[in-house]
Amino acid sequence: MSKKILVANDDGIYSPGIKALANAMASLGEVNIVAPDVEQSGVGHGITVRRPLRMRKTQLNHLEPGVTAYRVDGTPTDCVVMGVHVLGRPDLVVSGINFGPNLGYDLTHSGTFACAIEGTHLGIPSIAFSLGFSDEMDFSHGARYAAKLARAVLQRGLPPKTVLNVNFPVGQPLGVRVTVQGTHHYEDVVDKRLDPEGQEYYWVGGKATGDEELDSDYAAVNAGCVSVTPLYMDFTRRDYLETVQGFAPEL
Repeated sequence: MSKKILVANDDGIYSPGIKALANAMASLGEVNIVAPDVEQSGVGHGITVRRPLRMRKTQLNHLEPGVTAYRVDGTPTDCVVMGVHVLGRPDLVVSGINFGPNLGYDLTHSGTFACAIEGTHLGIPSIAFSLGFSDEMDFSHGARYAAKLARAVLQRGLPPKTVLNVNFPVGQPLGVRVTVQGTHHYEDVVDKRLDPEGQEYYWVGGKATGDEELDSDYAAVNAGCVSVTPLYMDFTRRDYLETVQGFAPEL
């Protein structure tokens, strides 16, 4: 029986990365793209609950046979929810290929990774894919590897609460490393400026930092390798429960 694959992202329905990923999945089964109608980078796991959502079938050029696209006027997580509940439960959720890496602490605000989290919460094997920045974003190497990994996950599944986060280096990968989540993050900088009318406005940005762990996602991509990181969606610090029990005050 043909497999059903849901493809989502946070870069929006017209991103070349989602088209490359969906076309790569076409050899594995029936593919539905469900993506935001506008770019939604950095929104994390936000979901829309205060207004209705609209989902529209969308014509995209150069899609492989068996790939259908829809756009949603909501968040990346909304897209996964709509794809699962409106189009039918898929066998696999894939997200990306993101325009830029999602390494280390990036995951806490990544809409790309949030798509995979939502799929995992719904009990569906899920993978997030991201590509490092370059002047010419070539998604072809990542798309080919994504199809291989997706096939393996479709065959064997993933354990409950487990999600895969995959990052591709720029250019031809030199290998594949299974990694841990590193401590890569951005040093927050708030740049205050004045507009022509003298009103204050702000740019939030900051320099990216690396980490020194040799087995981290950041180190793998920095070495030119594909990083595959298995992550677990239970954040409980079980070895600290007894300590907290000792200092948490009673009512």
